[in-house]
Amino acid sequence: MSNQRQQKPTLTGQRFKTRKRDEKERFDPTQFQESIVQGLNQTGTDLEAVAKFLDSSGAKLDYRRYAETLFDILVAGGMLEPGGTLTDVPCAEFCVFKAQEDMETMQAYAQVFNKLIRRYKYLEKGFEEEIKKLLLFLKGFTESDRNKLAMLTGILLANGNLPASILSSLFNENLVKEGVSACFAVKLFKSWLSEKDINSVAGSLRKVGMDNRLMELFPANKRSSEHFSKYFNDAGLKELSDFAKNQQSIGARKELQKEIQDLMSRGDPLKDIIAYAREEMKKNNISEQTMIGLMWASVMSSVEWNKKEELVAEQAIKHLKQYSPLLKAFTSQGLSELTLLLKVQEYCYDNIHFMKAFQKIVVLFYKADVLSEDTILKWYNEAHVAKGKSVFIEQMKTFVQWLKNAEEESESEEEDAD
Repeated sequence: MSNQRQQKPTLTGQRFKTRKRDEKERFDPTQFQESIVQGLNQTGTDLEAVAKFLDSSGAKLDYRRYAETLFDILVAGGMLEPGGTLTDVPCAEFCVFKAQEDMETMQAYAQVFNKLIRRYKYLEKGFEEEIKKLLLFLKGFTESDRNKLAMLTGILLANGNLPASILSSLFNENLVKEGVSACFAVKLFKSWLSEKDINSVAGSLRKVGMDNRLMELFPANKRSSEHFSKYFNDAGLKELSDFAKNQQSIGARKELQKEIQDLMSRGDPLKDIIAYAREEMKKNNISEQTMIGLMWASVMSSVEWNKKEELVAEQAIKHLKQYSPLLKAFTSQGLSELTLLLKVQEYCYDNIHFMKAFQKIVVLFYKADVLSEDTILKWYNEAHVAKGKSVFIEQMKTFVQWLKNAEEESESEEEDAD
């Protein structure tokens, strides 16, 4: 009995050593690489045959464990060292970097990746990580290899095989500094936009918060909308340039609205807020229609509204009376007045407690010279939006009738005077 007890640890120790040795062998990707390279070289360059070979090999080889090796081979022909150089071992004749540098060829290669990942769903994450890594290695590749990778990545983004978050690798400081990122991005976006329209591209970028980061493709001293526009316009990507410009102005407007709200909450005099807003309008080329929309949003966001419908109207009138000089400063044009009135309509519809306050707000703005009679009548007759239309037009009936009567009276008085 005692002998058996003493023997157990030595037996376990031997078993443990054997298992460690087995694991070490299993984790060695060399054998895996040899199998894939040999198989690809035997298959030749017929993409259908390649796709079939990869499909059947997944049943025999450990794709899950060696995903990185597999994708290295399919893109570069063999395993890559850090930095992007190939290891000194036999390479596959079939790979992206040995293919022709044109869109048609890259579309065919994209199909090989698409079929492989659809067949082995667990490769999705590994493929994403591989592309991120390859983008970091761009400086180690030839210009032709970069072009092929850019075209392929654009196609895969368009097909939904990759998320736009992979683009974060292009914000790497060294790649940005040497202009590699921007140059690669041009090729990538051209490829992407040849497959999908700008709205689809914008949607994919927005989904992962990349829509506001495109400026980071350039070094800090070149991160201006002028430089961005010129660079992408010159490269024939006006759509992307316009999209980025629009995103930047949306960002600038959000910042401006926040700043105005801060000035309000600090209790700064209205004349100072007006002066600041006018300066920003000039500096950022913001129209009065855009500014009145911002002002309305800022005014309505600067207060905690009562949850009771019967009390909110009274609170709104008191609050808006205080800020009507601010709104009046940015309704010097009929179009700005109409913009404000439509914003009021939408706000009262979207915030149910304000449904009954609409008419009171419009009358207040009329009395405070924020809205003119012409604008109110134009809104009533034709320019309203669908949101809550029937409710608000019903609310405004009596006041509009009063305006019309007042107009007729003043016209007849003028005729009498003549």
